[in-house]
Parts: sequence; C-alpha cells; structure tokens
Amino acid sequence: MNPVSDYLQQQTRRYFFGRSAAGIGTAALASLLNPSLMASDASVALPVLHHRPTAKRVIWLFMADAPSQLDLYDYKPTLNDFFDKDLPESVRNGQRITTMTSGQSRLPCAPSVFKFARHGEHGAWISELLPNIASIVDDICIIKTVHTEAINHDPAITYIQTGSQLPGRPSMGAWISYGLGSPNQDLPAFVVLHSRIPGGAQTQALFSRLWGSGFLSTRHAGVSLRSSGDPVLYLSNPNGVDSETRRRMLDGLSELNQGRLATVGDPEISSRIAQYEMAFRMQTSVPDLTDISDEPQSVLDMYGPDVKEPGTYAYNCLLARRLAERGVPFTQVFLRGWDHHGGLPGAIRQMAPATDRPSAALIRDLKQRGMLDDTLVIWGGEFGRTVYSQGTLTRDNYGRDHHPRNFTMWMAGGGIKGGQVYGETDDFSYNIVDKPVHIHDLNATILHTLGVNHERLTYRFQGRDFRLTDIHGNIVQDILRSV
Repeated sequence: MNPVSDYLQQQTRRYFFGRSAAGIGTAALASLLNPSLMASDASVALPVLHHRPTAKRVIWLFMADAPSQLDLYDYKPTLNDFFDKDLPESVRNGQRITTMTSGQSRLPCAPSVFKFARHGEHGAWISELLPNIASIVDDICIIKTVHTEAINHDPAITYIQTGSQLPGRPSMGAWISYGLGSPNQDLPAFVVLHSRIPGGAQTQALFSRLWGSGFLSTRHAGVSLRSSGDPVLYLSNPNGVDSETRRRMLDGLSELNQGRLATVGDPEISSRIAQYEMAFRMQTSVPDLTDISDEPQSVLDMYGPDVKEPGTYAYNCLLARRLAERGVPFTQVFLRGWDHHGGLPGAIRQMAPATDRPSAALIRDLKQRGMLDDTLVIWGGEFGRTVYSQGTLTRDNYGRDHHPRNFTMWMAGGGIKGGQVYGETDDFSYNIVDKPVHIHDLNATILHTLGVNHERLTYRFQGRDFRLTDIHGNIVQDILRSV
C-alpha cells in the first residue's frame, strides 16, 4: 500500500470506523439481521445532536433564478412617487451592479404593477399574485432581509446551497445526511425533485454539484428523482433478471468489494457497497413512493389539477410530503423560471400560480396530518431583484436585474414562529434597515432546528475542519418558537 495514501485515508471518520475493532462489525451484522434493533427512533437523539431538535426533517422549496421580492412580498407604496425617476445615489451608495445594467445611462425606479393587501392576524402585506400563500400567512414567517455577497446566479446558488461561492463543498442536504443519517433504510437521506419548467420561462442551468457531497462520502449526495420513466436510472431490473438473481449478483459483488476494502481500506468502497444495497431496496420503496393512487381526492384537489402529472411542481410538493412521511430528513424541490430581466409582469404572472397553490397546499397538508410542527419548510431563491428597471420602462412593463443586498424568503413549521414578518428594508427595497439575515445565518438556523450546532458539525479535509457555515453564522433566535 502507498504509505501516503494510507496516511490520508486514516484521517477520515469513515476509515476509522471501517478499521475499528470487531465490535463495530458485530453491531453492523446485527443491524442487518434485525434492522429494528438499530433503527433510529425519531424520538431519540442521535449522537450528533447537540440540543433538543424542533424539526425532524426539512423540505426546501427552492425558487431557482431569484423571484422578485418587490412584486411578491416587499410592499413599497411610496415607490409610485418615484416612477421613472433615477435611483438616488444616496440609496445605491456606490454599490456594485451587474454588467447587464452597468452600461445603462439611467437606473429608473420601477414600482410594482401588482396590488398588495394585508393578510392574517398581523396584517402581512402579500401580492395579489399569491392568494393561496396569503391564506396561510399565519403559519409562515416571512423574512424580508436575507442577503448574500454573490451577485450572479451560479455563485449565488452555490453559496446558499453549500456555504461557499466556489464549487467543491458539500451541499446542505449532504451535511444533514452525514450528521443525522436517516430513520428510513429504504430511501436516501437526501432527495432532490426537479419541477418542469413552465413554457417560455427564462431560466438558468442547475448543476448536480448543488446537491453533491463535495469532499464527504458520495453516499451523502442527493438522489435526484426523474419526472418521466424510471424515477431513478437503472433502478429497474433488465429483462430476464428477477429480484432473486439481482440479490445473488449483489452478494457476489459485495464479497469482491469487501475483499478490496480489506486490502486498501478506501472508505469509498464502503460507500459503494452501501449504495448498491440502497439501490436494491429502492426497487420496492421508490415505486411505492411515487404511486399517488392512494391519495384521497380531497388532498389532490388541494394541490391543484397539475398534481397528477409527474414532474410538475404540484406533484413534487405532494411527493415531498410523502417523503417526509417516510422519514426522509432532507428533500429539495427546485422550481426554475424566475429570471425576469425583461417583461417581468407577464412572466411572473405565469410563474406565481405555479408556486402559489402547491406551496400553500403543502403547508396545509402537513398541518392537517400533525406533521408541520416537526417539519421545517423553506421557500425562496438565491437573491432578489432590483428596484430599478433593466431595459425599457413603461407603466405596465419592466425588467429587474440581480439584487443580493436583500431578498425575501419564508419558513414554516419545525420550530419556526409563524404569523410574523421579520426585518425591514428601505423604501426602495434596496438596503436593509433592520434585522439583517445573512445566508450563513439562515443555514445556521436551519441546522439549529434539527438539533445541530452549526459550529460543531465539521469534517476535516486537507488539514482543515470545514463546516456548512464556514467561519460565520448566527442563529436567528427571534423567529424560533419558545420550547
């Protein structure tokens, strides 16, 4: 064996456990013979937990491409007086803008064309575009002051997903899989659902590294379910191969891999063995998951007419609830199409209904099943949109550029205090004036609801201890319910 390679392998936790005394092997064998002996009881804290959790699972509804906070949640009525007037320099204060608008001779203010109204017990302002979300406003916490340093899509979405603008770090779901594991042995701990893009929508690409495991074991990477054909490629047995034959093949392959593991000690071999076994179990669990024929019609009606079409956002929201029921700790639902640099009013009229009814239905569905209290739901994108128009501005048409200085997200369930609006922005939705929430703070708070101290969930790689929040992050205590 290469002594340098051997030394590096010995630095990983997986390698340590793989080389530990026979007692661990015996425990592992016992768990295979009787999984119930070792299964994680959701009421019992796993060793990594640092405090009592308020959430057992997370569903992140990710609005990729950055929806406009000005047209959905951040009501600015005084902007009507600034229509087509230049954004005051005292507001911008020399802050950088993208190359897509830096060449414009003017930065004219564009008030939203949409009406807003107060909703809920505390009178939160919500756009007419989101009537269903408005109806559940007492269950959600609207955070108007999320901010980031990244100003373009790829670094921004990489940043909020992995804690770094540079590729290569583990995603949040991978960190949760690594730290918490999963009580369900038949489904992955981290599942990704991609929603069909509405026709004509403007969108950016998504890369698999956004749900990747980075330098963690590949077993912690998100498993992306497809919207047509087999939900997972190559999961079904080929023609002429039955389950018994597949089982014998995997047993033989496992013997070969175990022999190789004993020789070289590479922890990725253990991951490969585990992934083969997971794939075998998923042959039964995934078809059961995706078969929604057992859902009551009343539930299907709640999500809307698109719910029966695999790949739609409505279908994926229902699937996310079914994954939550089965104990999957982290589910991410992507909905792309919010990149409205031009023609925003028409484009957002198309996108808003796609997210509005299913998102609200998910909250209601979880709540009526008694699952909202311990399921954390998050809604939002990677940054916000500018108050000034990109391109030509008219009374009924405008575009908006990227705006990382402040944007709106909402959270519900899992220990979050609903019925509140947190933070405030200036009259132009350009700067934060009260209670800023950096994306590191957001991620620290998410981990906190799961019982994890974000400063202690670490992994040593190349001589450094890494974590999701890097060296930053403060828990947003004001949005948490008292326990």
